[in-house]
Amino acid sequence: MPKNSRQMRLTERHVGYLQPQNLTDETPPPPAGMRAATPDDYVSTIDALLGPTRSDEVWIFAYGSLIWKPACEFVEMRTGLVRGWHRAFCLGWNNRFRGSDANPGLMLALDRGGACNGVLYRLPPGRTDEAMTKLLEREMGWLPSPFPPRWVNVKSGERAIRALTFCMDRNSGRYVSGLSVEAIADVLATAVGSRGSMAEYLHATVQHLEDIGIHDPHLWQLQALVADRIEAAYEADR
Repeated sequence: MPKNSRQMRLTERHVGYLQPQNLTDETPPPPAGMRAATPDDYVSTIDALLGPTRSDEVWIFAYGSLIWKPACEFVEMRTGLVRGWHRAFCLGWNNRFRGSDANPGLMLALDRGGACNGVLYRLPPGRTDEAMTKLLEREMGWLPSPFPPRWVNVKSGERAIRALTFCMDRNSGRYVSGLSVEAIADVLATAVGSRGSMAEYLHATVQHLEDIGIHDPHLWQLQALVADRIEAAYEADR
């Protein structure tokens, strides 16, 4: 698929201004009211999702960082559309991985309503449990999960595919709604955590979506606003 000719305002130059002091992939202790998930938790979750008889065709629907950093191996990739859910910065507040107590971050999740174009990954046949465990270790490290895995229907070309993805639980205390696009941009332009900045997260997501031919108008607006804010903060006196 040809790369889109649109040029992002938000570039690696902007991202370079926001660097974590202690970059690490280590999982920090869970926040109050949550606990670290265990191997038994992953086994029971996989059994509940996949059932006693494992299918040779299990798909994952990616809408955010899983697009540019898949958590596990896959044997096929294709784009697809989910209806009834939309991509939104509604998972907060992150003060560990991509934020701090002073400047907490907002992560992407699927929220109810609208539609979302994303990427489908088919897991290796016969190794679905192994792949799913890696996926859950990445996306469900703490319980209860504010965006638990669930099945959604995805339209991909002429195919209708049932896929697993992660959707926001609006009853979770980590659900954030009602923010203006300007307020979200303020967060994304300042939050930095142990695994990087929200600006890096936004840049990578938009860039990879554009590279595979998916244009998200909301994220496109955000990346321009975030670039403006970073320039105002770091380049105003140049």
